[in-house]
Amino acid sequence: MSMNDPIADMLTRIRNAGLRGKSTVSTPASKLRAWVLDVLADEGYIRGYESGTDERGHPTLEIALKYYEGTPVIRELKRVSKPGRRVYMGVKDIPQVRQGLGVSIVSTPKGVMSDAAARAANVGGEVLCTVF
Repeated sequence: MSMNDPIADMLTRIRNAGLRGKSTVSTPASKLRAWVLDVLADEGYIRGYESGTDERGHPTLEIALKYYEGTPVIRELKRVSKPGRRVYMGVKDIPQVRQGLGVSIVSTPKGVMSDAAARAANVGGEVLCTVF
């Protein structure tokens, strides 16, 4: 797996772990990944995460997945902006996900936040992914 898109890699790990019904999933640690996980946790899509290390001693983030009546709370996790095609949006253009039932995660000059938080802070930025 080429690691030129660490966010896509993390989203795929979360997706796959959910499909297998795992309670936790591990991803290599990075600030950006942790910021994305902060939003997922704040919005109630994951139970949380903590720092760990893998067998080679590399720092990891151990993500605690969330289920409702046995099905993953995260039904859909899509990468929007990609290394080859970055997607930036002004605050007015940030899309609502599923009529506001889902969340866009946006990397703004004021930090990584949900689309609602970005609108409230009146900042646009790079739309990293959408969650539903």
